[in-house]
Amino acid sequence: MIDAAELAPRLRAGDRRALARAITLVESARADHRVQAQALVSALRATGRQALRIGLSGTPGVGKSTFIESFGLMLTGQGRRVAVLAVDPSSARSGGSILGDKTRMDLLSRDPNAFIRPSPSQTQLGGVARRTREAVALCEAAGFDVVLIETVGVGQSETMVDDLCDLFVLLLAPAGGDGLQGVKRGIMEMADLILVNKADGDLRPAALRTCADYAGALRLMRPRPQDPEGFPKAMTVSATERAGLAEAWAEMQALAAWRRDSGHWQARRAAQARRAFEEEVRHGLLAALASKPVRAEMERLGQAVEAGHTTPEAAAASLLWLLNRAGDPHPEI
Repeated sequence: MIDAAELAPRLRAGDRRALARAITLVESARADHRVQAQALVSALRATGRQALRIGLSGTPGVGKSTFIESFGLMLTGQGRRVAVLAVDPSSARSGGSILGDKTRMDLLSRDPNAFIRPSPSQTQLGGVARRTREAVALCEAAGFDVVLIETVGVGQSETMVDDLCDLFVLLLAPAGGDGLQGVKRGIMEMADLILVNKADGDLRPAALRTCADYAGALRLMRPRPQDPEGFPKAMTVSATERAGLAEAWAEMQALAAWRRDSGHWQARRAAQARRAFEEEVRHGLLAALASKPVRAEMERLGQAVEAGHTTPEAAAASLLWLLNRAGDPHPEI
């Protein structure tokens, strides 16, 4: 039994075990847990604490976990508290997830100033988990200075993390594409900083070429009002040798400071909150489809579509009318 009222003061005091239990609470789909979770998150808003939220994405094998461990250890070495929310892909067949990020970040997971929480993506698309936003708020209330949000890492459509973070960092591998890749829309145009990882040993020349390709491509993109001169930009790093991490952190801090001073920081977070509200409404409407009368009608209409008695579009229109009886009478199917 999770007691939300008992968790709040422990979490505000920075208790990592309380934070883990609180995230378990907000990730639960049980109706009574959802009520407790909402009350807990609302109560913790009064702390007013804000962390620097950094979203991290990249293709599998680019070295996200190695980068996060090296980067996180650098930050904790500077006296900062770092939380890592790692989203692990869920099986489309079994629904299970490996959740092995702590194993990959062995040193960081043992650092007293760090907290690592892997979560399954479940059915959520866009590279993040359903309740990552609430987990971020809990980490902020617990006093963490930096929250790193690692996405599933599957490709160019992982743009949902942009709605959760203050800065979006994209990790790329050497020789992972040419200049044309850099001007593709989607995840590329969301990135604030592109880091070409593995810029060491025999891969360093390829990493420098890849960085130059993307730097050139970024200059062709339309300027964004939330960026100062020179952003977004591409840089090389080596997570294994911890080279370039301090320079990348300096760029992140400079961009965050500029956005705070210019007002873009506050505007971004306000817009993100609005989109989160709209997303909750959409999920609520989808949940309404699981109610018994609607589910029965959905099954009947699905059978009619399979039999060819109606089209998918007409059947969907009929079901939507059922959810909104205030509309005009709809013909029977």
